[in-house]
Amino acid sequence: MTGSEVPPSFRLAYVPGVTPAKWVRIWNERLPDIPLTLLPVPAAEAPDVLRAGGADAGFVRLPIDRTDLSAIPLYTETTVVMVPKDHVVAAVDEVSPEDLADEVVFHPLDETLEWEPRPGKPAYERPATTEDAVELVAAGVGVLVVPQSLARLHHRKDLTYRPVTGAPESRVALAWPEAETTDLVEDFIGIVRGRTVNSSRGRAQTPAKEQAKAASKAQAKASAQPRKKPAAGKSGGKPQRGGGGGGGARPKAAKRGKPRRRS
Repeated sequence: MTGSEVPPSFRLAYVPGVTPAKWVRIWNERLPDIPLTLLPVPAAEAPDVLRAGGADAGFVRLPIDRTDLSAIPLYTETTVVMVPKDHVVAAVDEVSPEDLADEVVFHPLDETLEWEPRPGKPAYERPATTEDAVELVAAGVGVLVVPQSLARLHHRKDLTYRPVTGAPESRVALAWPEAETTDLVEDFIGIVRGRTVNSSRGRAQTPAKEQAKAASKAQAKASAQPRKKPAAGKSGGKPQRGGGGGGGARPKAAKRGKPRRRS
């Protein structure tokens, strides 16, 4: 490598609530020589980070402006409402948006759900971030409706959450610049989609090929070794008992007839 060459690497952006650890682990197993760098970014900024070349790919929340971006939807999250543990909502299994009509529902500026119309009573001021809204919920000022992963991310001992039926849902997708669909991006797409290391569409097939080659060599070596002859077994029969010095069978005695009766 000359001084002007840059070693390959992969930069992965991800938005709050997404946990990329599983995919990163598989990447490190398959491509140990190519470091993967994680870049946490706000949900609203993720598309622009990708367009600007700040990351090779990223986990985003849909919908996004797909101009110049490719995206693969991965999964849809359950929507929940965060409330204090002593709130009346904590006593039920689930609620609907109509059940929140009399509640002050916070809608932070970084909200990831698209409401039409928004449920509940509007707060006097919209919190700047979801984290700020969680603090207000803990203070008993109102409630917050978010994707379940964000409720887990901002978990507090004094708060709980319940599913909201009939509410908008957040979809998580893998996105990348359309014009920069590199081999490394294809490798990561394969990992996220669950392709095996020796998939026909994967590039990182060297370990599998090496294993197959090693197995073939071991089999050929085993076939080339001469087989051992089985050891001569001992006779299982007992020797016959012989009579006299000749070792032959003793002749049977002649049968004697019945004695005649005297007249």
